[in-house]
Amino acid sequence: MTAPWITYRPELKVLDCTVRDGGLVNDHHFNDDFVRAVYQSCVEAGIDYMEIGYKNSEKLFPKGEFGPWKHCDEEDIRRVVGENDTSLKLAVMCDAGKSDWKTQVLRKDDSVLDMIRVAFYVHQVSEAVDMIHDAIEKGYEVSGNLMAVSTATETEVDQALEVLAQTPVHVLVVVDSFGSLYAEQVERLVKKYLEFGKATGKEVGMHAHNNQQLGFANTIEAIIHGANRVDASMAGLGRGAGNCPMELMIGFLRNPKFKIRPIYQVLQDYLLPLSREVEWGPLVQYNITGQLNEHPRDAIAARKGDARDDYVAFYDKLTSDV
Repeated sequence: MTAPWITYRPELKVLDCTVRDGGLVNDHHFNDDFVRAVYQSCVEAGIDYMEIGYKNSEKLFPKGEFGPWKHCDEEDIRRVVGENDTSLKLAVMCDAGKSDWKTQVLRKDDSVLDMIRVAFYVHQVSEAVDMIHDAIEKGYEVSGNLMAVSTATETEVDQALEVLAQTPVHVLVVVDSFGSLYAEQVERLVKKYLEFGKATGKEVGMHAHNNQQLGFANTIEAIIHGANRVDASMAGLGRGAGNCPMELMIGFLRNPKFKIRPIYQVLQDYLLPLSREVEWGPLVQYNITGQLNEHPRDAIAARKGDARDDYVAFYDKLTSDV
């Protein structure tokens, strides 16, 4: 008999996605001081992984328009973390269809990175498989992040997982891109991912968005049902409604290796000032897109327009064809 609320699972690992997902609010124009502060906080807090940005195509995302964390060139990463002589592992995300992964991802021996997170939609599974094999062959730990799982049919999810289970990918991540999932759905998906991955010992992760203010709750739900990899960001920083807040996640976990004070320091010194410049969080338009299981792009646009507080007009626009 175990007491799950006063003990901890030592195999459960936490990934910070503050810079990667959070960069979607400002086109990844974070200065080095900001990224270094998040990095140092992750080290001091005992967080297992830090996702420092994307490895996305310079042709699709020109360097003049996007900050360095959209591309994560080796010299930019090393300028902030040096050789990363710490227990913290560094990750980047490669998007199928948006990354020149064959050339952008160096061999592990030539990089300070430890993990490649392959992100893809269900129709991009074939490219994702190639990306996974490429990253594995180059020496990385690899996760497969099937995005917008709430919009895929059960058959599509099953077929994607069947294909992924045959690859050497280490982690399968449930990604609630639109923040539309409820606890029962999270339970079913985590159990499904575990079932497909168990034959080859794959871990299951959870990446939650906070459109319906369920990012934290859904991450807990995933943990309860066996997910051993969880994502969070400091102050919930992320596109639109943002993500599961790291300060809540670390406060919930009982592993004594995690320390919450360094996170509050970054919230105070960096995230609070940033919140006065850019907007994120579970605002009403994001609640609406989450409830309707729709991409938050319309909500993001609405929050930038003159009618940013006209919730009814936004609701009517999205439901007029329903």
